[in-house]
Amino acid sequence: MSKNFTRYAFTDSVRKAQARYGTRESYARMEQSGDRYRLAARETSFIQSRDSFYMATTGENDWPYVQFRGGEKGFLRAIDDTTIGYADFRGNGQYISTGNIKANQKTALILMDYPNQQRLKIWAETTIVEAVDDPLLRDRLEVAGYPGQIERLVVLRIQTFDWNCPRHITPRYTPEEIHELAGELPG
Repeated sequence: MSKNFTRYAFTDSVRKAQARYGTRESYARMEQSGDRYRLAARETSFIQSRDSFYMATTGENDWPYVQFRGGEKGFLRAIDDTTIGYADFRGNGQYISTGNIKANQKTALILMDYPNQQRLKIWAETTIVEAVDDPLLRDRLEVAGYPGQIERLVVLRIQTFDWNCPRHITPRYTPEEIHELAGELPG
């Protein structure tokens, strides 16, 4: 089975749009490129250095939902070369992503590195594990020193991923990154 991201992203309607706008030929070649679902050092390092990402799920009503997930750098972790996960804490109590994942395990993540204009897209089959049901995994995904109580563990089995074009990514910086950059400026 192909694990090339084009299998997930390039539906018939997408291929028709590519043909209409003149990009179909180059993307047809991409469809023949190798599979990408095993994390290498580049992906693992990138994933584990993020302090946030965007996650899309779909409900039973077929409407997509996009959730911002944030935390300490490294809260999203590689479990192995095809699985990532994070500890989920109580939020506003809506449980939209949790409910959607229980109904339809398909998720899509976008991980951004704004200063370096990098973007990693991940398609995954996702499961929710109650924290009390897997203490070993809970310990592995726990963020040391974080005061929140872990309710769930979110485990994402990577189906494929793609590094996206840096064009049109506006650099943005955290206060820590600004401080780090300012420290490098001549006084």
